[in-house]
Amino acid sequence: MGVEEVRKYFQDRNLNYEILEFEVSTATVELAAKALGVEPGMIAKTMSFKVKNDECLLILAAGDKRINNKKFKATFQSKGSMLDFEEVVQITGHPVGGVCPFGLKNKLPIYLDISLKDYQFVFPAAGSPMSTVKIAPRELQEITGGVWVDVCN
Repeated sequence: MGVEEVRKYFQDRNLNYEILEFEVSTATVELAAKALGVEPGMIAKTMSFKVKNDECLLILAAGDKRINNKKFKATFQSKGSMLDFEEVVQITGHPVGGVCPFGLKNKLPIYLDISLKDYQFVFPAAGSPMSTVKIAPRELQEITGGVWVDVCN
């Protein structure tokens, strides 16, 4: 799983997005921002959560934002717990540092925090801790079917 699944996801949907691959790690917001030469907020971090009834979901947010627990609970009517490393790979098919809403192993609900709307383009991972793709937030929502939420500080 990983970059090839993301590439196939784009090809199957006739989406012309270039997957940028690096010789250095882009696994964290700081590393990705440095590799791309952009501000941390432009990195669209993907976080994997488990909520009530062990349902899993993904939230993408601007890299410089943090989840607000009160907003999260109000939005999902549940506390959230982040998946551990093994669960992330098992459920998403992507390694930690490369998790993205494209080419997922399992169909998961995808939520996009409104913090992404502050940018013309954002950079989510592309299936590996050394890859990303440049995409407008509006396009990210359109191709993933993501739902806009306000769950960050």
